[in-house]
Amino acid sequence: MFQSEFKKILPYSPYRSMPAEIIMVKQYTNLEKLFRLRLKKNNKDFNYMPGQFAEISMFGRGEAPISICSSPTDKGYFEITVRNVGTLTSALHNLKKGDVVGVRGPFGKGFPVENFFGNDILIVAGGLGIVPLRGLIRYIMYHRKDFGAVNILLGCRSPKDMLFNNEIGQWGRHLDILFRCTVDRADPDWQGNIGLITELIPGVNLNPMRTYAVVVGPPLMYKFVIKELLKKEIPDRQIIVSLERRMKCGLGKCGHCQINGVYVCQNGPVFKYSDIRNMEEAF
Repeated sequence: MFQSEFKKILPYSPYRSMPAEIIMVKQYTNLEKLFRLRLKKNNKDFNYMPGQFAEISMFGRGEAPISICSSPTDKGYFEITVRNVGTLTSALHNLKKGDVVGVRGPFGKGFPVENFFGNDILIVAGGLGIVPLRGLIRYIMYHRKDFGAVNILLGCRSPKDMLFNNEIGQWGRHLDILFRCTVDRADPDWQGNIGLITELIPGVNLNPMRTYAVVVGPPLMYKFVIKELLKKEIPDRQIIVSLERRMKCGLGKCGHCQINGVYVCQNGPVFKYSDIRNMEEAF
């Protein structure tokens, strides 16, 4: 009786992988590829929000949590970006259109977009942090009239490390979106900013009481970016961060992501800074 009632609530088991077909592969850098996936049975079962993640698996190779980088407004498919850094990710990079992977999820708490409506948004992305933020940016652009001012700040190591370069050009051309990008090391063709992403924040004009700042990037970045945001007088409850790098199983069972009793994969990976500011291990 209990099992039958449980199935009515969840259309699939969070422990069982669902087959998903690769319908597109795009190489962005030497290490990163984007995969567009479609569930073999029913893509409507895969309802997600920006900031959530999925467990991607290959039989005999393992499983890993990977951020969803598309928006729920992208109908009929979802997308992930994979960096080739190990056994599983290397095997994923060898796959092509028509191949099948396993998918569990979506998991975690995404960005609180219900709180963003009617407010201004400042997005700060460092390195691979642009991957989950791409889904949020696409969501905001689709619902553009429902948001106030939108500022996007992106930092990369070098121009050749820049992901989604075809879309980044579109962000910069939007008349109602302020987009700025900086790199640590420029090449001869680079015409943009050179330096740390924190150097871009003082130049952003914003109303702190109506601004939500969303920050995703390497752990070292958070301390310095948040310091600049607090100088702007943005309330810490309106500073949103993601701690996705710590996750593993997605179900709060392995304990790999636990920080002071908080399971990132269940309680996060997205948090208000006000809820975790005293968790020094998180940064």
